[in-house]
Parts: sequence; structure tokens; C-alpha cells
Amino acid sequence: MNGHDERCRAYETVARAIRFVRQHCLCQPGLQEIAEHVGMSPFHLQRTFSVWAGISPKRFLQSLTAEHARSLLRAEQDVLGAAHAAGLSGPGRLHDMMVVCDAVTPGEVRSLGAGLTITYGFGPTPFGRVLAGRTARGLCHLQFMAPGEEADATRQLRSDWPNATLIRDDEALASSIGRVFPLLGQMQPLHLHLLLHGTNFQLKVWQALLRVAPGEVVSYGQLATRIGHPRAQRAVGSALARNRIAVLIPCHRVIRENGDIGSYRWGVDRKHALLAAEAAYAADKAYR
Repeated sequence: MNGHDERCRAYETVARAIRFVRQHCLCQPGLQEIAEHVGMSPFHLQRTFSVWAGISPKRFLQSLTAEHARSLLRAEQDVLGAAHAAGLSGPGRLHDMMVVCDAVTPGEVRSLGAGLTITYGFGPTPFGRVLAGRTARGLCHLQFMAPGEEADATRQLRSDWPNATLIRDDEALASSIGRVFPLLGQMQPLHLHLLLHGTNFQLKVWQALLRVAPGEVVSYGQLATRIGHPRAQRAVGSALARNRIAVLIPCHRVIRENGDIGSYRWGVDRKHALLAAEAAYAADKAYR
């Protein structure tokens, strides 16, 4: 079993632990209590978390608190806000990430993908299995799914590109999936090209999200302000719901004004896991 497979399996345990901690956050459950809930010994839970996150459960779970989310929002309004105003993506990026976006042409929109060939495949990640799809111009689809949802995921891809030619090749997509989800401690500069299918407003929202670095969050209102439509919070939320490329278009980094995590099309537990992993890794990098 390779590292991605092992971390994919570990995520199922992590998700159950996250759900338990969220439900009992006021009690601040300890390692023993969390381990009992997921049916593991404290030793094995500690090891599972180390495999998945590279840090202890205690430190990881601290990143799940609402106060942590609120502090991130306050930071964005202060230091990070100034950085963004200066045209920077924000201090403390985890690694160099260059994601180049290319919108589909009006003709491709009208033809619903006719003449377009999409190679797709399934693979493990540290946050569960995904379906990825790419064209000759770049990655066009990346969605999480629960075990046994391969058929549903494929139907979603087909509904987005109904007239495109779909070719399944898990092996061909393995390298793309691996580049999006590198093993912790093996972060390398990431250069990917995305093919986006959306309205002009949606594209503007998604491109603004690319400037929210790992370890940072923004509120719906802050994101709306960044794109020059401060009153369009509801429309921003709709654009996030239409995002078909998980993680790379990081809609998981958008939370509510009060610091609450809010919803996520691929599950609140997964959103908590993504944010906590990024925050914990950012903190670890800052201490080095």
C-alpha cells in the first residue's frame, strides 16, 4: 500500500474523530475519549493521525475551534488585508503554487463540450477518494466522493460536459491527483493548468479564491468585496456551490462572518479537515 492509499484510509478515522470533537467541542475531549469513540486505542489513534497529518491529534484538533477561525478572519482584516491590498497573495504561503486558469470558449459552452475529450480517473487522497478529469488544456474536474459513489461521480462529470468524449484511465490521472495532494513533508512547487466552465461572475469569484493561500480564510463578505461586489455575498455563495474543482479552487477557505465554518459541497467534516490540516502545517512551517 502506498502513502496515498494509507492516508486515504486514515481519513475515514480522522473524519469520525473530527465529527465527534465538533459535537463535543465545549467539553474539549481528550485523546482517550476520542480514541474510544472511533474504536481505537490512544496509541493507534495517535499513530493514525501522525500518518494522516504529521502532527498530534491534540494540535490538529485545536485548529478546529471556532475561535481559531475567528482569529484567522481578524488576521485577514489586519496584516493579510494590507498584503492583499498591495497585490500580494498574503504572507506565509506553504509552497509556490502557480495555477493558471483558462475559461472554456463561448463555442464550447454552446456545444456542451462537443469535440472535447476528457480523460478521467479515480484515486486516493489524504481526504478521501476523488474523481479527476482533464483535457489537453488542463484539469477540468476534481470532486471528492464517498466509497461506492463512483457511478454518481461519473454522472456528475457527464452532466457538466454532456457532449464531451469521456475516457476512463485511472493510471493516467494518478500523477495529476498525486501532484494536487502531495505527501506532507514532500511539498514541491505546483504548476497546474485548469480549464474552468462558468459564468463571468463565477470565474471572477474562483480566480479571487486562488489568491487565498493555504492557512488563510476569508468570509463571504470579504470575498465579495475583493471582486468589487460587496453586496453580492449570496451570489458568491452560489458561485462556490458551482465549483467543480475541489482544493485547487479553494472554496473550503471561505467561512461565515462570525467564524463558523459554514457548508461545503463535499461535506463539513472534510472542510474542517482541509482547514485544520492547512492551518496546522502553516503553523509548523512558521516554527521551523
